[in-house]
Amino acid sequence: MFPDDCPQTISGKSWWERSPDRVLHRGSLVFAFVPHFDQVPYAMEPVGRKDAEKHHEAVIRVSPLKTNLPLKPAELPVAAMPLHAGEVWTAYRAKKRPCLVLGTGAPAVNQDLIRGMPKTSTAPTVLVAPYYGVKKTPTRAGFHPEFVERIRHCEYRQFLWDHLPFPGGEESILRLDQLQPIGAHHDSYVLTDYRLSSVGVEFMDGMLSWLIWGVVRDDSLVALYRTVIEETFPP
Repeated sequence: MFPDDCPQTISGKSWWERSPDRVLHRGSLVFAFVPHFDQVPYAMEPVGRKDAEKHHEAVIRVSPLKTNLPLKPAELPVAAMPLHAGEVWTAYRAKKRPCLVLGTGAPAVNQDLIRGMPKTSTAPTVLVAPYYGVKKTPTRAGFHPEFVERIRHCEYRQFLWDHLPFPGGEESILRLDQLQPIGAHHDSYVLTDYRLSSVGVEFMDGMLSWLIWGVVRDDSLVALYRTVIEETFPP
């Protein structure tokens, strides 16, 4: 499944493995809806009602949301769309993608410490990074082969090449620079039967360290792989 010049060769044949349980782990492969980050978000503003007696319905104005412009208070209160000061309803295009779990949340907070607080203040989250398919399709731009090769050789700290293990899985690019939270509630994701092996998680930790600090640790698997690549594919 894996070519010779890819990070997965570092792990031998133990990059992906079947998960022995249905528990979320660091390295678990899930499906989740993630937004397209290259787009301008939209604000949804209630501006009127077709029926003045129906307070749960409203006519909505959708317009680009620009952070550098002052936020106007809602003109019309709608029961189904409550807003507090400084809040706005937003809309994004999103797509259900395979994602790698890189953080499974922090310890639960003692309920006595948050009594009376809104749930959003301490709601648990899961940190994931999304995968994008390499192959060009009628609905997908894909990636150029030369660019994919450079990613496969770990020339960029924000990308990682992989081949997803589930039936129908394909050559994909992991976007570590799109690390983001999703809700820890089971409705926020679909857990697959696959997760990274301990070697895969160790390699991913090296990539995250490189992404955040800008330095490849000398004792990391990432450093070992890049040394092998530089010796095999000299400039």
